[in-house]
Amino acid sequence: MRTDPLLQHLDAFIGFARQRTGDAELAADLVQECLMKALKADNVPEDAEGVVTWFYRVLRHAIIDAHRRRTTRDAALEKLVHELPEVMEPEDERTLCQCVMKLLPALPEADAELLRRIDLGGETATEIAMATNQRVNTLNVRLLRARRRLREEVERVCRSCATHGCLDCDCG
Repeated sequence: MRTDPLLQHLDAFIGFARQRTGDAELAADLVQECLMKALKADNVPEDAEGVVTWFYRVLRHAIIDAHRRRTTRDAALEKLVHELPEVMEPEDERTLCQCVMKLLPALPEADAELLRRIDLGGETATEIAMATNQRVNTLNVRLLRARRRLREEVERVCRSCATHGCLDCDCG
């Protein structure tokens, strides 16, 4: 496959994708992904005009797929946010395994800080996102990953307590 026509229109492709995604980085990633698909494709038109038209079609499908993935991810995050309590009840806080408090410093500092502010401090992801100029969805993803890392650390250290109920334990 000749890549000359595609490379000549590279800026137009990126602009096309940026206009539809609203995200310059995502647009560049999608175009790059589609260029890789184009290099591997078997049924590519031979003429320059045909290959450009064909590439726009490939790019359009990639943009649609990206929107679907984003919509699905955002819906899952939103559902999770509504399922989780924003502030821990005092009785739950008293019975919280003290290992969690000891293990927070073992996490990356950004993860530990996020868990302290949201799960222990009662701040909302929206408040922190506005204060730190981040997207709420990005912050929620970081929070999910931080919680997963903490859960893995608790399971590693506490073993059976983590499996059978990590309340008022004394594991060291």
